[in-house]
Amino acid sequence: MGKTGRDFTQIYTIYGVDNWQTPLFLLIHAISFAFLSVFFLLYFEPICYFSQHLFPFLGPSSARFAAGFTGSVTALSAVCLFFAAGNIFYSSVSLQWEMGQRMVNAVPDWSTVKHALDLGCGRGILLNAVALQLKKSGSSGRVVGLTPARISGGNGSKITPNTLSTLRTACLEGVEEYVTCRAGDPRTLPFSDNYFDVVVSGVFLHTIGKEFGQKTAAASAERMRVLGEVVRVLKPGGVAVIWDLVHVPEFMQRLHELRMEEIRMSESVLAFMVISHIVSFRKPIQHSVGLSEVRLDWRFNNLC
Repeated sequence: MGKTGRDFTQIYTIYGVDNWQTPLFLLIHAISFAFLSVFFLLYFEPICYFSQHLFPFLGPSSARFAAGFTGSVTALSAVCLFFAAGNIFYSSVSLQWEMGQRMVNAVPDWSTVKHALDLGCGRGILLNAVALQLKKSGSSGRVVGLTPARISGGNGSKITPNTLSTLRTACLEGVEEYVTCRAGDPRTLPFSDNYFDVVVSGVFLHTIGKEFGQKTAAASAERMRVLGEVVRVLKPGGVAVIWDLVHVPEFMQRLHELRMEEIRMSESVLAFMVISHIVSFRKPIQHSVGLSEVRLDWRFNNLC
């Protein structure tokens, strides 16, 4: 990844780590397996001797093979667990910040952007990257961070503990005047058609429909519904940039079906121990069939 010009210690201080229990769990097990593999290495002969007495049917060579194989698997498991813990910890903040910089750089001109949306803003890493870019370009625009929540009643702009935490990170970054947060259902975005100049989303879309099982047709339909909503709220000529895991090929297929323009997919990046890609596209100003101009219907329809 390229240089970001930021001290990662500062980034971790501002944003913290989501689901820190996962890398900690992996790290504890990695250390345990490492100690166990060292134990097998230091006490190999006594372990072989003990194995022969515990399992009389094992000959000397079989006992040595079993002990060596077990020690090797233990050492390999420790290496894999250390790598997984490191990758998940790195992906949680540092990689998200780096990918956020790449995503904002995919938008050619921020000075003309008046309204931007970060779908699934989380702690605000990508949200604040957009706000910093608006501030840097001298734009008078604002970015809305949408926290996924099903809102019952009211106007859907309820402030939740998550949005308050996100707004606090915006204050720490000095971009609070550029940022607005609200809760809403990503399947039915609470915004009018053709509203945003730019829509971004970082490692969020793959979480949609997980209650149905990630590989089910129902989950895929839900993800396509959200992608359709992204296209709906995007202005004609507007740009969307999405970084996501696993399901990027189905996003690419659907975007081609919707006849988006300038569809691009980045090289693969290992994030959270799976392959990820950045997808960017532009919503066409108009779509023509023959000699007549027609408007496309961006809404989710007949995907099941």
